[in-house]
Amino acid sequence: MANTEPSLPGNPIGIFDSGVGGLSVWREIVRQLPAENTVYVADQAHIPYGQRPLDEVRHLTENVTRFLLTQGAKLIVVACNTASGAALHTLREKFPDVPFVGMEPAVKPAVERTRTGAIGVIATPVTFQGDLFAGLVARFGNGVKLHTRACPGLVEAVEAGALDTPETEALLRHYLTPMLAAGIDQLVLGCTHYPFLSATIQRIVGSEVTLIDPAPAVARQVGRVLTQRGLAAPSTQPGQHHFYTSGDAAKFSAIARRLLGDEPLNVTAISI
Repeated sequence: MANTEPSLPGNPIGIFDSGVGGLSVWREIVRQLPAENTVYVADQAHIPYGQRPLDEVRHLTENVTRFLLTQGAKLIVVACNTASGAALHTLREKFPDVPFVGMEPAVKPAVERTRTGAIGVIATPVTFQGDLFAGLVARFGNGVKLHTRACPGLVEAVEAGALDTPETEALLRHYLTPMLAAGIDQLVLGCTHYPFLSATIQRIVGSEVTLIDPAPAVARQVGRVLTQRGLAAPSTQPGQHHFYTSGDAAKFSAIARRLLGDEPLNVTAISI
């Protein structure tokens, strides 16, 4: 199924994730492209994507994409590393007329910036299993020591708003201590939920380790694609933003407000 309606500059950018993690990308898009309208979908009925089989993740992302197209999305941001690694190629094949921007762990800038030659990447299990990550390592990982760690439990902590609890800090220390012992000086946040844990992570790793969040680069790419296709919003007025969740709308609104520090959001519950 492809989008049969012509995309127009005033149409919204579609953004989706399995939960609230993609809001770390959404806020950067809104910061860089304030005139753009957005539609955000959190597929919380199926969270976490990172522990589901690849074929199931692909099926779920196709369903979310179809919903976003019914909302008139002119471009779709797969604001989830797991979904990007598992399904981005498939989505582009199934929806050839739709421009997609996906996530990838920021291995390249980490390699360019490292002084010690040791880099850490934290992500979900499915992200590490996908061809996208393997390709990144093959292209950019030569000459450095890459230390990877799947981090079960962190997505759930962010979804619960447990950003700086003793339990979350203990979990992070468990995952990060071996990387610190290996001498990493760059830590790639390979899941869109993880930037919301940046304060706690930075406290653990110290000032000598740089955290790399790909969201600013993703937002810049969204702007480039919109301009290239003549789809950039013509208005100078602030964009309008709508949020949907396949989970509990009230819970999504509460955690989103905590993460973003904004006024109440327009959140609607849907079935995906």
